[in-house]
Amino acid sequence: MDGNSPQPSFVDKLSDVVVTFACWFYFIFAFLCFFSFFYVAAFCFSKNREQAFQYLDYVFFRGFLWLLRVLAPRQKWEVDQEIRNIHGSIIVCNHLSYLDPLILISLFPRQKTIVKTRFFHAPVFGWLINISGYLPASTEGVHVQRMIKHVETMGRFLESGGNLFVFPEGTRNPDGVLGEFHKGVFKIARMHRRPIHVLSLCNTDRLFTPGRFFFTTRVFNTISLKRLGCMEPDPDRELSSATALESKVRQIFEKAENCREGAQ
Repeated sequence: MDGNSPQPSFVDKLSDVVVTFACWFYFIFAFLCFFSFFYVAAFCFSKNREQAFQYLDYVFFRGFLWLLRVLAPRQKWEVDQEIRNIHGSIIVCNHLSYLDPLILISLFPRQKTIVKTRFFHAPVFGWLINISGYLPASTEGVHVQRMIKHVETMGRFLESGGNLFVFPEGTRNPDGVLGEFHKGVFKIARMHRRPIHVLSLCNTDRLFTPGRFFFTTRVFNTISLKRLGCMEPDPDRELSSATALESKVRQIFEKAENCREGAQ
């Protein structure tokens, strides 16, 4: 909150605490007491473990976000309906909060993303994201072969209808100023000739502020996810290189930001 914002009341603080712990209760105990059995069954019996795990991730986080919406009704959610119909594509999006990847996972039954390398070493969670086919952010050490394998098989995954979503800045950016993009995702798009959809997330950081443990549930806030544009790599035109794709995506983000500023 800025200096002009009113201080949260006792009711505000109590709501933040109750909603946060209710969501964490779901996150931990719904997994341990319910979803874990389905993950184990998928691991033991599914012919395609990766696809089964991705679908379970999708269902699990849909439940988490449904609970958050119910418990924090002052948060309005707006998602462009056409986003749910994206298939077989690469999705790039800005990154404001830890909620962002959960939102995108909850929209697509088949999805991959790039995850910070340290999470692959976490108990249970590391096993889940590895089986789900998520990519490590680092290409060093033990992760080299994993990254090579995922990049080589990414074409089949995308052709079969899966989506790869990426936050090209590689980290949360709460000040709204676009940082340096990592070129890896644009190299993948060029390699496999798949469409790139550019999405814009707004105000997730007002609900779950970086550096704060508790959700901010009592402010009136609109969380929006909008599709800004789409492009396809073309070997015979100007979008033939990873650098050109990166530049075009940046232009789309900057144009959308200028439009918002002009509307204020």
